[in-house]
Amino acid sequence: MAICDTCGNDYDKSFQVIALNKTYTFDSFECAINQLAPTCANCHVRIMGHGLEKNGTVFCCNHCAEQKGVTELRDRS
Repeated sequence: MAICDTCGNDYDKSFQVIALNKTYTFDSFECAINQLAPTCANCHVRIMGHGLEKNGTVFCCNHCAEQKGVTELRDRS
C-alpha cells in the first residue's frame, strides 16, 4: 500500500503521477486535483480543463479573465 501525498491515507489502490520530474502518490483523483491542478486567479477554483492563460496567469474561463482586466482571451474562437 502507499500513502497519499494529499490526505495521508494508506490505500491499496493508490496511483502515481509524474509531473515536472516529481513523482506524487494519490489515493483518488480528488486528491490529485487538489495537489496539482492550477487555481483560477479570479475565482480560485481548481481548473480541471484547459483553462485560459495570459502571461503566466491562469483563469478558468473568459469571464474570470475579464474580471481581472484581461480582454483579449476567448473561451472559443
